[in-house]
Amino acid sequence: MCGRYAASRRPEDLAGIFEIEKWEPEETLEPDYNVAPTKEVYAVLDRPLKDVADPRPVRQLRKLKWGLVPSWSKNPEGAARMINARAETVHEKPSYRRAFSSRRCILPADGYYEWVTGQQERDLEVEGKKKRPRKQPYFVLPADGSVFAMAGLYEFWRDRTLPDEHPLAWWTTCSVITTEAESGPLAVAPAEGPGSLSDIHPRMPLMLTPDRWDAWLDPARTDVDDLRALLTPPPTGLMRAYPVATAVSNVRNNGPELLKELEGPEEGTLF
Repeated sequence: MCGRYAASRRPEDLAGIFEIEKWEPEETLEPDYNVAPTKEVYAVLDRPLKDVADPRPVRQLRKLKWGLVPSWSKNPEGAARMINARAETVHEKPSYRRAFSSRRCILPADGYYEWVTGQQERDLEVEGKKKRPRKQPYFVLPADGSVFAMAGLYEFWRDRTLPDEHPLAWWTTCSVITTEAESGPLAVAPAEGPGSLSDIHPRMPLMLTPDRWDAWLDPARTDVDDLRALLTPPPTGLMRAYPVATAVSNVRNNGPELLKELEGPEEGTLF
């Protein structure tokens, strides 16, 4: 799954990486080292501009809210639960299938956080006993330091309780697509701890390599089988993971210190 990630790149940098044609300076977000559900995040998408005669899709950097609200929802209350869409079923789930066919985006990140469930804790879960509270967080990122381009979906939702001219009448929300975690060895593994992403968690965000960006963002591509082929996980051996401080577990903590690599798991945490 993906429940927390870091996104510190400036819009100017993202514009160069993704060949952005349009972004609004007033939508600039501060670097966020602890992005949590319901926060505003950057998304890269291809869409025609409003009130412009040219109908061609324009690559834009937009500010969206993380937690998808389907267009048919009566209210946005379920957004916090709609942060992830499974790659295996995204094409058929009512909440995601319409967005999958025509409203796809890329959510740029430095990397994502995941909390290791140690074997002892897993055994307790299987037995139905109370889980132990302290887990060791790991930061997962491309080993070469490139942008972590997560496959995503976006959707528009109209708040019918507000008049058309109200600034909050329309919500634009998004979700991260996840896939089965890689079981192959990490490009760079911690000296003590997991050797693969599947050792950390069974799911991971689906990372799109640059050769798939244009095809994924193209709203003219609507064939389900064609789109599903783009959901193939990237080659193994591109990622690294390292332990970080448990301070990241508190969403109120935010800063570059959260990305500092620890020499080993914190005392009292599990692997």
